Amino acid sequence: MINFNSTAPVKLKGVGDGFWITVDPSCPEDVLKSEIHKLFKNLKHLAVNASVVIDIGSAKGHDDLIENIKSYLKETFDIARVSKPPKKRSIPTERIRQRDLSKGWNHHKSDVLMLRGRVRSGQKIESRRHIIITGDVNPGSEISAGGDVIVLGKLAGKIHAGCPDNENAIIFALEFKPTQVRIGAIAAAGIDEEISAKPEYACIEGDGIVVKDYMKTNPFRKMPWPEAI
Repeated sequence: MINFNSTAPVKLKGVGDGFWITVDPSCPEDVLKSEIHKLFKNLKHLAVNASVVIDIGSAKGHDDLIENIKSYLKETFDIARVSKPPKKRSIPTERIRQRDLSKGWNHHKSDVLMLRGRVRSGQKIESRRHIIITGDVNPGSEISAGGDVIVLGKLAGKIHAGCPDNENAIIFALEFKPTQVRIGAIAAAGIDEEISAKPEYACIEGDGIVVKDYMKTNPFRKMPWPEAI
C-alpha cells in the first residue's frame, strides 16, 4: 500500500486489484493532474488496466473535475476503469440490518402458524400473528389471524386477517375464491366462482377491500430484506 502525508493535495493507496486516490477539489486542476502524474508514473506497469476510485471526501459537486481527471488517467496511464466511491448505507439502516441478522433466525421462536395440508369444512384455525397454509382451504372453514393470511392453494373459506383492527394485513392465495373476507374491521362478500383461477390478494384500499392480481402488483416487492416475524 502506498500512502502520502495528509497535507498532500493528492493521496494514493492500493485497494484490492486497483487504486484509491483522494484529491483536494479546492486545488487547481493542473496542480492535481501534476501530482497524479508523479504518483502514477512511479507505478509504471502496475497502473495499466487497473481500476481507480476518485474520492473528493465530503465535498459536494465537482463533477466536471472528476470527469477531467478520469479522462486524464485513461488517456495517460491506460487505466481500465475509473469510478466514484460507493455510496455508504445510512447508519440507522445499517444498524437495523445488523440487529435483524443478529437475532439468530435458527433459534427464533416465531408466532407464525404454518400448516401443511387441507383445511376441511367445519375447521376453525386461529393465530395471533400470521398464518401460512400450504394446501387448500375448503368452504365452511374459518381462518382468523392477527396478521397476514397466506394460502398456497385454493382459498374458499371465511377469512379474517388483521384481527381485530390491523388494516395493513393482506389475504393471499394461489386461487382466490373465499366465501367471505375480512381485514381488520372491514368485511366483503366472497368471489364469484366463475372467475378464472390466478394468484390474487386482498387488501384495504380507501374505505373498502380490493382484490388485486399478485403478478401485476406484488405486495411484497416493497420489503427491502428478510425480517424475523
